[in-house]
Amino acid sequence: MSDVAKAVEAMKAKFNPAAAAGLDLVFGFDITDEDKKYALIIKDGTCDIQEGENPDANCTLVLDSETLKGIVSGETDGMQAFMGGKLRVEGDMMLSMKLSELFPS
Repeated sequence: MSDVAKAVEAMKAKFNPAAAAGLDLVFGFDITDEDKKYALIIKDGTCDIQEGENPDANCTLVLDSETLKGIVSGETDGMQAFMGGKLRVEGDMMLSMKLSELFPS
């Protein structure tokens, strides 16, 4: 399992089902340096991970593997990564803010 796959699995372990009650969202992750794509599917308090691009993604985070690992581990602040140009959001940017509620550190 790659470091990126481990980071995505670690996100799932931090999932807060209460914050996802009633939600039906797809978050895409485009890992630029490894040319990997993942989707987190949040539906009614559940979280599922799928490899590959999901055309139904409400928002996609475009970042490298180091930034992803840093955000998941809590060493990197997602907002600082965004402001510093290490993270780009495609689609509904406001939804990306929900990630910190859905996956608290």
